[in-house]
Amino acid sequence: MNRLHRLGLPALILAALGSAGLAQIKSFTLEEMVRTADNAVYGQIVHSRGFRVDSEQAGPELFYTVLTIQGHTLADGQPITLDVTYRGGFVSDTEGVYNSEAPAADDVKVGKNIVAFYRWADDLGGGVPANTLVAAHGGLYRTVDGPRGAAVLGRGEGYAVGANVRLAQLETSVRTLTANNPKQR
Repeated sequence: MNRLHRLGLPALILAALGSAGLAQIKSFTLEEMVRTADNAVYGQIVHSRGFRVDSEQAGPELFYTVLTIQGHTLADGQPITLDVTYRGGFVSDTEGVYNSEAPAADDVKVGKNIVAFYRWADDLGGGVPANTLVAAHGGLYRTVDGPRGAAVLGRGEGYAVGANVRLAQLETSVRTLTANNPKQR
């Protein structure tokens, strides 16, 4: 093997690693999240199920989780029950897959109250059309009940809801942003 070939592979690996280091997860302001989402819902997870798809184009064993959320929209307070789907999940105790972009298991337990920003996708992979979380796990927020009403738990800098906020304040902000967003009128 000549010297060029011996140096070529390590150089290629370093170049690939260097470009991977430039990749980053998209940060969202609340305004960007509202602009990207079709809507946002506050409600309780009333059902959860996993399913599997095998696709000739996308490959075998694609796993998804569907959450059924019952509550109301943040933009206009209308009652809603909808399914939101994300990549990863289990169809049994032994068949499924974890996904690093999926919400934490504790966040999506049946009975939990959450805020979810979602949008429609014609194909999540494997020909699966569904409402999906905006920014994967970044579009789902835990809530807690307090003496002055529900609070949405912020997730830190770069997330649309960076700090804890009362649900009523978040609803007001989302309504204002939605009113100023021609896509959502």
